Amino acid sequence: MSFTVTILGSASAKPTPGRHPSAQVVNLHEQHYLVDAGEGTQQQLFRYGINPLRLRAVFLSHLHGDHCFGLFPLLSTLGLYGRRTPLPVYAPAPFGEILACHLRYFDSELPYAVEWNEVDTTCHRPLLENRSLEVWNIPLRHRVPTCGYLFREKEPPLNVDKFKITKYGLSIAQITAAKRGEAVRLDSGETLPNEELTYRPYKARSYAYLSDTAFSAKAAGLAAGVDLLYHEATYAAAERKIARERGHSTTAEAARAALRAGAGRLVIGHFSSRYKELAPLLDEARTLFPASDLAEEGRTFTIEKRPFRC
Repeated sequence: MSFTVTILGSASAKPTPGRHPSAQVVNLHEQHYLVDAGEGTQQQLFRYGINPLRLRAVFLSHLHGDHCFGLFPLLSTLGLYGRRTPLPVYAPAPFGEILACHLRYFDSELPYAVEWNEVDTTCHRPLLENRSLEVWNIPLRHRVPTCGYLFREKEPPLNVDKFKITKYGLSIAQITAAKRGEAVRLDSGETLPNEELTYRPYKARSYAYLSDTAFSAKAAGLAAGVDLLYHEATYAAAERKIARERGHSTTAEAARAALRAGAGRLVIGHFSSRYKELAPLLDEARTLFPASDLAEEGRTFTIEKRPFRC
């Protein structure tokens, strides 16, 4: 079962010839979720081979244009492609007003429903849950109401040790009971505790997307233990004052957040257009947090499975 994050855009407010505004696709067990939708998102989906009809939901971190302007043409295109299933969109207020205007003037006859779910950017709470994952919002510190998103895989189902099946001569009914987490009673009358027979095949995985924000120890704490952390790094470490004034972070602050969160890996993005070369930004992040990478467009980050006992 795959858990990947594909970068569609990594620029801040001003796009550059090689960098589009913010957008990512999270793929967990072939469920695709769009996170932010800067200008050009639908072209980026096509460019990197992601079928937009497979999107289960959209999560917008805030209502600055470089994070949402690309959603509206995508809604139109999905209608042209014949989407029929509703598309949930999670976003702060007043996105509902903006969406209503768009639908009224441009997409009044879409063949599917766009369902806005208001996100309270002041609290940490679950937004979406299904059999495979939970999605929570994470309050951030920006100039407008903003939140990040935590994608947390649910624990994988129990496996029954094949050796124990043979050793105890387990029946199909007993194997099924063990997979449900139950103790198993043998024909001899002996009862085996569930942990004697089963194991988790791997640890549940997680990904946190911390969009536009000044450094926030609270946000890093809410992302504690994530396997992969995306954190904006709009500015180089020397531009800390400008970053603070504009509600953004530096490379060093992104690395500090990863350290505080105890993240497995860090991806930095949302780069200011002033930086033509990104290698120096990556070097700054790696000075504090060696397991850092750049949010390069078209790059897919895979969150690997780890043994449960690690």
